[in-house]
Amino acid sequence: MAIAESFNIADSVKNALRNALKERGHVNILIAGRSGVGKSTLVNAIFQGNLATTGQGRPVTQNTREIKKEGVPLSIFDTRGLEMADFSKTVGDVRSFVSERARNTDPKQHIHVAWVCIAEDLRRVEPAEEELVKMLSEYMPVIVVITKARTDGGFRAEVQQILPNAKNVIRVRAAQEELDEGFVLPPMNLRELVDLTMQVVPEGLKRAFTAAQKVDINLKKTQSHTIVLTAAASAAGIAAAPIPFSDAIAIVPIQIGMLAGISATFGLSIDESFLTTIVGSLVAGAGGTLAGRAIVSSLLKFVPGVGSIAGGALAATTAAALTTAFGEAYIAALEMLFVDNNGEPPTPEEVAEAFKKKYSQRAIAK
Repeated sequence: MAIAESFNIADSVKNALRNALKERGHVNILIAGRSGVGKSTLVNAIFQGNLATTGQGRPVTQNTREIKKEGVPLSIFDTRGLEMADFSKTVGDVRSFVSERARNTDPKQHIHVAWVCIAEDLRRVEPAEEELVKMLSEYMPVIVVITKARTDGGFRAEVQQILPNAKNVIRVRAAQEELDEGFVLPPMNLRELVDLTMQVVPEGLKRAFTAAQKVDINLKKTQSHTIVLTAAASAAGIAAAPIPFSDAIAIVPIQIGMLAGISATFGLSIDESFLTTIVGSLVAGAGGTLAGRAIVSSLLKFVPGVGSIAGGALAATTAAALTTAFGEAYIAALEMLFVDNNGEPPTPEEVAEAFKKKYSQRAIAK
């Protein structure tokens, strides 16, 4: 009785939200290049929320602006002015900015990776770009992105030779192009750019980058599966405790935390209202089943001859299975919605409805 009385769904939602956002973090990417190289198109092709168009920008230096959007765990630092006659001053300003950030004791304030964009049709690397890549590489991993890729003709190899400080050089086409002859060139190497960036983003911020990008849904799924495994193990550990009825209530916060973590990893703009909506969909669609089966497993701890330890083991299996079923149904629902939305987040109502359907389908199948 004391356990049930101490449980508060609102507190569980708040705690889950706070922990999920803390674990997800916030990643900072500097993107540089001359005007017209397609930086905005690239940003909008890779990240959620049409960031370069709808995000809020603020100047951080004379030639650099921070662009971010509520709910997207990412800041883009857009550096301009490389084509100006006084580009050396621009590079100097950028150095002052990134070095100041690097000295900050909070790693979340650092610039974690840089994309230096060079348009393929220009067929040359400017001195400003050489100087910038060399300077930035002192503070962070640098990926050179050859934009508007159509015909390589050895240009990528030339760029690699000229810019040896870059971690990698990749050719991309951010948007579909239709040539005068009628040929259509589809987007190219966006997922590869995400993969290269994921490799150099600090370990503690990989979930933030995963959440912010919209190109690779499998990346979101992979990290979400890990969250489910961790939650299932925790639920099993609590349910195995030889205390009758304790697990029926105690595993619920774990499952709410799991849903919050998956939501954050997929890049949903989560808040208390969102989580409450999702939890409500569980209560309507499957919560009764969860409570019933968990309580039955707890009752086994009273059965003569079974004993508290054996009963706990059975309860642990049930708790883990139920937690896994919830988590995997939620991942399946989000995958479907994100694919249908071309990588953009669905509404809370769409998520709740899809979640109920996916869980019901899995329950019927079993």
